[in-house]
Amino acid sequence: MIVVCGEALIDLVPMSQGDEPAYVARADGLWLFGGNAYDSAGLMGSLNDLWNFDPATLEWTWVSGSSIRDQAGSYGTMGEADPSNVPGARRGAVSCIDSAGNLWLFGGFGYYEDGAFANLNDLWKFDTATLEWTWVSGSDTGGQKGTYGTKGTSDPGNVPGARRGAVSWIDANDNIWLFGGYGHDAAGVKGWLNDLWKFDTTALEWTWVSGSDTGGQKGTYGTKGTSDPGNVPGGRHLASSWMGSNGFLWLFGGNGLDSAGTRANLNDLWLFDPATLEWTWKSGSKSGDATGVYGTLATGLTTNCPGGRYAAVTWTDSSGILKLFGGYGVDSAAATGWLNDLWEFDPTTLKWMWASGSTTGGKAGTFGTKGTGRCRIVGVGKVIGFGDHPAMVTVLLFVVFEDQAAVIEEDDDDR
Repeated sequence: MIVVCGEALIDLVPMSQGDEPAYVARADGLWLFGGNAYDSAGLMGSLNDLWNFDPATLEWTWVSGSSIRDQAGSYGTMGEADPSNVPGARRGAVSCIDSAGNLWLFGGFGYYEDGAFANLNDLWKFDTATLEWTWVSGSDTGGQKGTYGTKGTSDPGNVPGARRGAVSWIDANDNIWLFGGYGHDAAGVKGWLNDLWKFDTTALEWTWVSGSDTGGQKGTYGTKGTSDPGNVPGGRHLASSWMGSNGFLWLFGGNGLDSAGTRANLNDLWLFDPATLEWTWKSGSKSGDATGVYGTLATGLTTNCPGGRYAAVTWTDSSGILKLFGGYGVDSAAATGWLNDLWEFDPTTLKWMWASGSTTGGKAGTFGTKGTGRCRIVGVGKVIGFGDHPAMVTVLLFVVFEDQAAVIEEDDDDR
């Protein structure tokens, strides 16, 4: 089949987007970028292809990037859009959509301008009207240490260190927030990070807001439910996040460091208030590898809590309920594996509710008939080796729950 970039076809689908693609979804469609996967020739590698999925027509459109793996970035001039600009192939980047519909992409592990690969700290904007990329901030070279400046003060010279597996949010003022990941601290040392950053998309400046400029920090939890200037989550990567309807930043789990500094799968739920600049530990355990407490299906209780996990998928419904699906972590029997449980968290009552899926890991998917049914949850994956990073492969899937859609990333960890 001959495929033309920019042409939508109902039988055109991205190749299996292996490890950690960046994705963002809105009511008018889903955008998907990169990941570690198979290219158009069937060869495994890192990708820099940008796709759009239209839920109305059920068609995929290849919008930008290459159909061939392991492409170097073409950065152009910082701050200037150009049809030839394109980020390098990568995995573990973070992404968001601003109020104007522009796509933003930060970091990950992949290929920079010289064609070598490393952790990245480049920030890109994609204009969905002109279909052009702009290199906005960061370096066109990999492995860069962070330049933190003064905490709470923006500066043109500030920039987070290169990293992968961070989490991001975007607020009502189009500020991009970035937390943690596995990458380079202020000294250039690699480790699990717990720094919180804000990027002003108008002034184009970074501000170091919270956390440490040194990697490998354990969590400081304080008292559950009480904010404090000294509270801060431990360093972690592949956590999950939601933007609350009131502007609060929510953070859940990931693989990282608990209150004792032990690396584990985490199930702690945190809230960050941008007005007070304080973290509050809201739910879950301060010790890693906590077992899931499911309770009764469809019944919310303050004693319920998902087990420790990373690479879960999240979204928020119209009433502000936080949704969490799957990931790789600990089930009700304290076994570790791929999960297909769906959870809801009510920020008002602080209750978790097990809504669907199994209490034990490693379940095969039940597909039913394509396009039919209120809820389809599936999961499968395998392990591949990759350097000093937990080895993962991700299978790109859809979950349709009532009238909402989300994308699932399911990862395994070769520890």
